[in-house]
Amino acid sequence: MELTQTLHVVALAFYALAAALLGVSLARSARRLPAAATACLAGGVAAHGAALAAFTARYGELPLVGLGPSLSVLALLVALGSLLLATLGRTGPLGLVLVPVAAALAAVAEVAGMRPAAQEMAFRGPWFVLHVVLAMAGYAGLTVAFAAGLMYLLQFRQLKGKRFGAVFRFFPPLDTLDRIGRRALMVGLPFLAVSLLLGWAWSERFGFDMQAGNPKVVWGVITLGVFVAALAARAGQGAARAWRGALVSVVGFAVVVAAYVLLRAAESAGAGFL
Repeated sequence: MELTQTLHVVALAFYALAAALLGVSLARSARRLPAAATACLAGGVAAHGAALAAFTARYGELPLVGLGPSLSVLALLVALGSLLLATLGRTGPLGLVLVPVAAALAAVAEVAGMRPAAQEMAFRGPWFVLHVVLAMAGYAGLTVAFAAGLMYLLQFRQLKGKRFGAVFRFFPPLDTLDRIGRRALMVGLPFLAVSLLLGWAWSERFGFDMQAGNPKVVWGVITLGVFVAALAARAGQGAARAWRGALVSVVGFAVVVAAYVLLRAAESAGAGFL
């Protein structure tokens, strides 16, 4: 087993352990386990970063093109976002959603294979690299908004039913979840918008097909629409605004994932499609 794959598996194991510790902490109200989960998450992020560095060193290109490498980078960004939230106070429990997502992305990347891109010029332009990195940052922002929205809806339902159990004790307050979800959308939207503009400019420069029916274009537009819809749902005042925003974030994330799977299946040659 080569170094990249070994480190990738180690990172996946750390993510799985962190997710398990957070799950046990929720079920048993164990206060010390979240700290241990954060330590495991930090170990996973370190191993994951080292795996991608080893990939770059071995193949002489950044892991930004192809299903395996691109999903691995996205998994790292999601895990890193979860780690940062865990260090900011009572936002660590978002790892209950974010860490399993990162683990799932890393697992799919491992199954797909961490192989170099088939396209020779894919990494020859810094604008292309910036386009991909910004796009992944945008998708990571949507993932954080999804996690905050899902936890908001679960806790809102518990409070509405006057059930003050483990969810009420372990989850961040509703206001905190709403604020995290809104900020994640506000940060992710400009990242994705600039990424799409750079992608269009890069494609025009090298004469690539960026017509309206191109799967990459369709997925980008769908994702951008989800961002706009989730932010628009938060317009107004009162609890209904926050509930609508959380719901649209969760449903929108599901739409983006479903669109990715369908468009990926329709793509004859996957290289270049994140």
